[in-house]
Amino acid sequence: MKIVGVIPARFASTRFPGKPLQPLLEKPLLQWVVEGVKTSKKIEKILVATDHDEIAALAESLGVEAVMTDSHLPSGSDRVWAAVKSFAADVVINIQGDEPLVTGELLDQLVEPFVQDPHLQMATLGRELDQNSLESKNSAKIVLDRDHCAIYFSRFPIPYSRLSSAENCDAALKHLGIYAYRKNFLQLFCSTPLTEIEQCEGLEQLRALYLGAKIKVVKTDHDSWGVDTPEDVEWVEKLIHERNSRGKN
Repeated sequence: MKIVGVIPARFASTRFPGKPLQPLLEKPLLQWVVEGVKTSKKIEKILVATDHDEIAALAESLGVEAVMTDSHLPSGSDRVWAAVKSFAADVVINIQGDEPLVTGELLDQLVEPFVQDPHLQMATLGRELDQNSLESKNSAKIVLDRDHCAIYFSRFPIPYSRLSSAENCDAALKHLGIYAYRKNFLQLFCSTPLTEIEQCEGLEQLRALYLGAKIKVVKTDHDSWGVDTPEDVEWVEKLIHERNSRGKN
């Protein structure tokens, strides 16, 4: 099974233009992501999908192939498909380009369900939910079925609890926005117009549920620490420093 990892790295971010080039502890953000992905034992090829020559040049200097894509694509998944459609792949991983703490071990966990189930179309990651994430509109929550597949994703605290909000934390997971797809399903996903439900929530994965896809959710202890705004830089640098210090001990 051929696994391709694609890192969308758009220059024209609304909240943080030029984000992939932002230095974190003297290395560009994109470099941290690429170095993390390179530790995967299952990903055979890494692509950087970008709309900017300087980002493409950085990717090539890091030893990965850059694919130029339209800057006006509607979602990260559309950028991934635009980059990977001409490459041979069985499973495609959409790796967020603003997650400098991503690890190859984490991505390999995401691939494993496709090995176990040849009919699986899509997989993603979730972790235990705390009260802050439950109440935050910036954190998507996942409710699961008995097979650990997603029933629904929402920015709203779900499922509703008649007794206490703490029960919500036990009944759902926090969604981490890394996705893996069968390549043929990614093509279907990106050829399907945006749905009303995903536009209401602002969550593209709801399009997959609308299409009837099973989305396997792999539970992990990893948390999501993305660089969304310039204000996040100092905090994420601190997390990187802490992780590196633990690694030396």
